[in-house]
Amino acid sequence: MTTESAREAQGEGRAGSPTGLRRLTPSLIQADKTAEAFAGLSEGVKTPGQLLAAFKEAAPQLGLSPRLVHAVDWLFRFTQPQDWIAGGRPIVWPSASMQQQALDLSASQVKVINRALIEAGVITMKDSPNGKRYGVRDKAGRITEAYGFDLSPLAVRHAEFVRLAAEARAERAEMGRLRRRATIARNGITQILETAADYGFEGEEWASLARETRKVAKALRTVERPEEMALVVGSLERRQHAARDRLENLLFAATVSSSGAVDSAPKGPENRPHQITYNPNLDPEPDTVIAREECKPPPGAAVSPQASAERPARPQETSSAKAARVDERVLRLTADELVRLAPRLRPYLASPAPSWPEVVDAADWLRSELGVSKPLWGEACLAMGREEAAIAVAIVSAKPKDHFRTTPGGYFFGMVAKAKAGELNLARTIWGLRGRERRGGEGRSPRPAN
Repeated sequence: MTTESAREAQGEGRAGSPTGLRRLTPSLIQADKTAEAFAGLSEGVKTPGQLLAAFKEAAPQLGLSPRLVHAVDWLFRFTQPQDWIAGGRPIVWPSASMQQQALDLSASQVKVINRALIEAGVITMKDSPNGKRYGVRDKAGRITEAYGFDLSPLAVRHAEFVRLAAEARAERAEMGRLRRRATIARNGITQILETAADYGFEGEEWASLARETRKVAKALRTVERPEEMALVVGSLERRQHAARDRLENLLFAATVSSSGAVDSAPKGPENRPHQITYNPNLDPEPDTVIAREECKPPPGAAVSPQASAERPARPQETSSAKAARVDERVLRLTADELVRLAPRLRPYLASPAPSWPEVVDAADWLRSELGVSKPLWGEACLAMGREEAAIAVAIVSAKPKDHFRTTPGGYFFGMVAKAKAGELNLARTIWGLRGRERRGGEGRSPRPAN
């Protein structure tokens, strides 16, 4: 029979006189009652390590600091598996000096730690007659007598720890979703402010929006609860929607009063943000990407890129002519190759070997991610055809962020303006993407299509 005692610890004095006995507090009484309910590990808990892991995961929800969690972890090391079975008792008896040295704390700090753990109902104390911590194990390692820290409440409260840990995970996931919504709203407001500046829209409303957005973003950094975060994010999103409506109205008014939509931007059509001025009929019949049967060349015929360049599109051509399908043999581009050159299309495709109609549908989803409005997408389909519009969206998605002076949506607007003017040359940009692919994606992005 072995005895593990704290009496031999250097500098250890007596625990105190009879007048210094531990005071009974409501928390200590509750911890004692919890410990008395110990009947071994809960069902489903196979090892004491699982119990400790559940406690650690629930600790933030319990309001326990990392220092308190570390103290419990250290005490847990003195237990043995047989202490946690029914009929046993997980009591440990490290001396005060050992605890001070292991936790790197002073004597008074250790007392504060111990009291905090008792008040939290995580441990309780079993005091010896002389105030010392010690214990005795038999040859099988079972505790026959022990005085010190009783960790039984950890086992009794296991189900509570599991529930709190699940709530913590759900809260973290919700906070993550809210932070993503906040980022999207802030980016949207930044895009609106940049567009307003590009078009020369001035007024206190835009300066006020910028100040309020910075103020809300600063407040987000101090929010810790999902309920508070949801209120702040909702406020940010309402500002974004109101500013978006205001910008659309201003753009519409500017377009109506402008003598020419193509040359109205201050920085050129290839860089200006898109206008939201058109609500096209998106019926696939007038905007079809499928070439008319009578326009198809006979099977086996080949059309070179040089041949296509001999007849550039002219501005005076009708919209129905512009909406005709781009022959794959002109660009020598297949749907599979386009997806390879612009991999951001892939998540929106249901098939690994997509057809052109599927690529067009995927581009319609991708354009929203790039900040291209539905009306602008409709203008693109009318101006260049649905397949070419999809290719243009794919080209924009393949460019690095630092390629754009304003936004991807503004860049796409410039491509649509060039298509309307008969100046868009997708073939050259496609060949540039192919060259970059051959170089392994290194080097500068291809120049703007023109």
